[in-house]
Amino acid sequence: MTDMTAPRLLTVLLNWRTAPMTLRAATAGLAAMAELREALPDARTDLVIVDNDSGDGSFEMLRDAALERGWTEGGAVRVIQSGHNGGFGAGNNVGIRAGMADGEPPDLVYLLNSDAFPEPAALLAMVRALQADPQAGIAGSFIYGEDDVPHETAFRFPTVLSEFEESACTGPISRILSRYRVPLEIPQVTTRVDWLAGASMMIRREVLDRIGLFDEGFFLYFEETDLCHRAAREGFHTLYVPESRVMHIGSVSTGMKSWAEVPDYWFDSRLRYFTKSYGAGYALMCSAARILGAGVQLMRRPAKRQQNKGQLRRILDHHHRTIRSGSGRKQGSRHSPVRLRDMKGKS
Repeated sequence: MTDMTAPRLLTVLLNWRTAPMTLRAATAGLAAMAELREALPDARTDLVIVDNDSGDGSFEMLRDAALERGWTEGGAVRVIQSGHNGGFGAGNNVGIRAGMADGEPPDLVYLLNSDAFPEPAALLAMVRALQADPQAGIAGSFIYGEDDVPHETAFRFPTVLSEFEESACTGPISRILSRYRVPLEIPQVTTRVDWLAGASMMIRREVLDRIGLFDEGFFLYFEETDLCHRAAREGFHTLYVPESRVMHIGSVSTGMKSWAEVPDYWFDSRLRYFTKSYGAGYALMCSAARILGAGVQLMRRPAKRQQNKGQLRRILDHHHRTIRSGSGRKQGSRHSPVRLRDMKGKS
């Protein structure tokens, strides 16, 4: 079990074409790491900045800035290149595999988005929460925006009923199925949840030793859901820690806020999650529930008929293409087999 009195913490910060913002996140992360070391003097903290094959000069900018600011002295901060943009999970796996600068495995891995900025006490609060609950394997932060408005980042695992509720998106149905809705009311105290957004997430090494790293079959979205789900199946629970406060801009790399329509990789990830977690039959039921919900919305909201028809066509088209290709039946467990306990002496 992790020695939480003097943890070895590896922070992984993933960049994709947001170098100036990544440097801002690194500055905030380093301040929070310093606060952790002040409270726990024997703690060791390293930061690995991973450029996810941006191809826009980000790697060179990050490398040069880290050197100029003196961050790289003693190996406490390293800037590395992934060599391939395999998505969020794959990029974070590159940083996790890099390990601590001295070659010894970390006790804790902290994932920080390039557009997320932890307050000084954010990391310490998560460590304290994990100290207090030995069965907790993952902890996440209270996330708020630049306007101080809290973000929904604590969730239930998605199910057939949550798929129907989300797709139907009507008041009566949402009220009836409220206990199946994926987003939770934002907890006011440290609370067990099913899964958390990965913008600010701390993971015990024991979890990754047991379940492996991120499943690189997810390019973007559902990779955190899958990780927390695998952890839960191994007896680890996930904590939402409101005392760990992190400001998050959100969707800077993905452009989600400006999406004209949901990209195919979101549908791919969704289908992969349900098939991998519960089987192809359950995944089919989830798609049927989402299609049925879209039909309900189509009937109840005539003013948005064209928009709803478009959503329904996308769902039907994606599921049809997936079934024809056979990928819906082949969603395996392609998470990384590498364990952190095997990383000694590697970098």
